[in-house]
Amino acid sequence: MTPEPWFDIDPGPDAAGRLRKEREKSRALKRTAWWKTQRHRGLCHYCGVRFPPDQLSMDHIVPLARGGTSAKGNVVPACPTCNRKKNLDTPADTALRELAENPRG
Repeated sequence: MTPEPWFDIDPGPDAAGRLRKEREKSRALKRTAWWKTQRHRGLCHYCGVRFPPDQLSMDHIVPLARGGTSAKGNVVPACPTCNRKKNLDTPADTALRELAENPRG
């Protein structure tokens, strides 16, 4: 039996403003040479499969809704399948799910 996902979502009084600013930073980051180089490599960060650059999108490792930021260290190129599969998960959520699916013993 899998437990229900738990998200502590307390948006606070300025959450909408913070999200708006982070999305603006994302749009600006997409126009940089750094991001274009990342995307041009054609590798999905999660599955490692090659895709045409126009099929890769910007994904936040820690989603904005979970407190992530639009910084170079938090954005990666991702294929559509991995982007949908990840949803609002953080790397810790993914690791815990994998441990639950494949226990060591």
